[in-house]
Amino acid sequence: MKSFDVKNLKELYLSPKDSHKGQNGKLMIIGGSKLFHGASLWALKIASRVVDMVFYSSVPENNEIAKKLKSELYDLILVPRDKIGSYIEESECVLIGPGMPREEGREKNEEPTKEIVKRLLNKYPEKKWVIDGGALTEMKTDWIPQKAILTPHVKEFGKLFKYQISNIKYQNDISKIKNLREDLKKKAKKHNCAILLKGQIDIVCSPEKCQIVEGGNAGMTKGGTGDVLAGLAAAFYCKNNAFLAASAASYINKKAGEELFKKAGYYFNASDLCNQIPLTMKIILR
Repeated sequence: MKSFDVKNLKELYLSPKDSHKGQNGKLMIIGGSKLFHGASLWALKIASRVVDMVFYSSVPENNEIAKKLKSELYDLILVPRDKIGSYIEESECVLIGPGMPREEGREKNEEPTKEIVKRLLNKYPEKKWVIDGGALTEMKTDWIPQKAILTPHVKEFGKLFKYQISNIKYQNDISKIKNLREDLKKKAKKHNCAILLKGQIDIVCSPEKCQIVEGGNAGMTKGGTGDVLAGLAAAFYCKNNAFLAASAASYINKKAGEELFKKAGYYFNASDLCNQIPLTMKIILR
């Protein structure tokens, strides 16, 4: 079973010393809801540490919260949902789904996630997409754009692909990881995408290859750590290929969690993870 090789991090795009603002990644984030405020904001927070510019679009309540974060973000442009088209076109990658409501949790005056996702994926199929959270649970497989990155946990993967894996404790069983890996690879090949299946051991598959990423700890089961991972993967995808972006994000996310464990045991949260990742990147990307 092939594991992630830290040497692969040398392939990641690094900002040239003579680069200018806007040349090192432009990312669009579409997420959040009236119920879930933090998810898309965690993705925004980590992405702003990596790329030059983040366009952020959520419901009005989340946009207001994001305004208060502008002082700690490098660059942020708030975009109303009805004006996101031109910003999607300008962006190199689009992350959709963190904090977007499932149908059963949607408020009556909110546009259904399914309608937003279907409309945008169909209108901009040529874009680099990272699909996470609520978008994964409300979409259909035939909407998956070519070369997208999907970042599901086990339940989201099962719902999207009609896959019965709810009882598989694959993280602790290498033989089952092998079986699941082969199924992931088939689905990645069928839909020409990359899949990052999150768990105690992450599995990353593209149409051509698969690998596992070990590490992390139980402190990373807290809400929001997956949104941080999605934001990091999307930021990397702006300037890297899908498989490298997903694999590197998984590895760095877990390593940051390990560093936090040394400091605070299991007692850290998604915001702590956002703050730790740049420090971890500084060390391992030297």
